[in-house]
Amino acid sequence: MALTREQMAQRVARELQDGFYVNLGIGIPTLVANYVPEGMEVMLQSENGLLGMGAFPTEAELDADMINAGKQTVTARIGASIFDSAESFAMIRGGHIDLTVLGAFEVDVNGNIASWMIPGKLVKGMGGAMDLVAGAENIIVLMTHASKDGESKLLPQCNLPLTGAGCIKRVLTDLAYLEIENGAFVLKERAPGVSVEEIVAKTAGKLVVPDNVPEMTF
Repeated sequence: MALTREQMAQRVARELQDGFYVNLGIGIPTLVANYVPEGMEVMLQSENGLLGMGAFPTEAELDADMINAGKQTVTARIGASIFDSAESFAMIRGGHIDLTVLGAFEVDVNGNIASWMIPGKLVKGMGGAMDLVAGAENIIVLMTHASKDGESKLLPQCNLPLTGAGCIKRVLTDLAYLEIENGAFVLKERAPGVSVEEIVAKTAGKLVVPDNVPEMTF
């Protein structure tokens, strides 16, 4: 059974480490804020100028002026800082982000990512994605394994305009956790109840399947 959006965020939250500065991209990645392990000190950064983003607000906590880069209302944790986007991008471009979690339309076996434009469709702009993939060494892509039409999003080569080249090493989808090594996706974990055969069928790019592929636990 494919992972829910919440389970995907929960699995990625396990990659957080104490003291990390983390940027969460628009979409499913923003949900990671709800699953930071208890007792762990992690500072979440949003490129619109917030460092120290908290979980999504309850109705009582709602402040319409407190938003993330995707214009969703958020909370600010104790010790948070609010600043302009120039400082925020200086932090990103200066390599001060320990982990970036991004959504994507496509990722290929060479670690290329396409996440900002679909020709013929209205897209508001690239946002901070190009800066994030250029300025971060540690990136996890969080996306569905296939499109709504059933087309694989893990490809031999990206078809859409690239956001960044050769910058992606880890991908978590609703079906699997994979790492990119030597021009191939390497299957590391599978979602509970999802067979290796289904993952193979829905992965267009070269896929390396170890003898034992454990199920994720929650």
